[in-house]
Amino acid sequence: MPSRVLLPPPPPADIRTWPDQEALLADRRQAMGELFRLSTDPKRLVLLWLTAAGFAVGWSIFGAALETFEEGLDMFSHFFGAVLGAIGLACMIPTGLVVGFGIAHDAELRGRLRQWSALARDPAGDARYGAPALSLVWFLPSFLLCAYGLWLSFTAPADARPGDTLAGVVLLMGLGLILWLTGLLGIAKAVSHYRWALRLVARTPAPAAARGGAHR
Repeated sequence: MPSRVLLPPPPPADIRTWPDQEALLADRRQAMGELFRLSTDPKRLVLLWLTAAGFAVGWSIFGAALETFEEGLDMFSHFFGAVLGAIGLACMIPTGLVVGFGIAHDAELRGRLRQWSALARDPAGDARYGAPALSLVWFLPSFLLCAYGLWLSFTAPADARPGDTLAGVVLLMGLGLILWLTGLLGIAKAVSHYRWALRLVARTPAPAAARGGAHR
């Protein structure tokens, strides 16, 4: 779900033109702030869920087509099922591609963020990334969605009754899988960012602690 051109990575060491350390840190703070905001913006979570919802709608329509083929006995039912199947695929294919491009875009964002964070050490500027608020915004709803999707995937075949169609059970299992994978993407992103932030904050001591150690 990319929305704009990413900031370029920091220039190689042999062509850097920062006049001093303060100028380097200022550019580093600006680049990291922009990349972090783009990566963890809650709007991206909403976009992920909307895209997954579009895929789920397409799967539901495709599941209805499977039920039509399973229950239909005449040519009209088969024709109607084929139309439904085509509409379902028309929804699933583009939304699936959007999710795939979004995953690749997120990986590129994380790579750029790590490149800029490795450029220098800035305890005062990096301290803000240690706050878990944004990671929790991604983690908590994604965990609930993931848990519900996993529950639906297992209970759909377990609760099937003799009168239920195979297509209906497959439809519910597929919806559960979609929810599970969507939640898993959000969980993975939250955990990845928070682990990166903890390493970033922990690798350099706070100025006060450093001064205290120097007097010993």
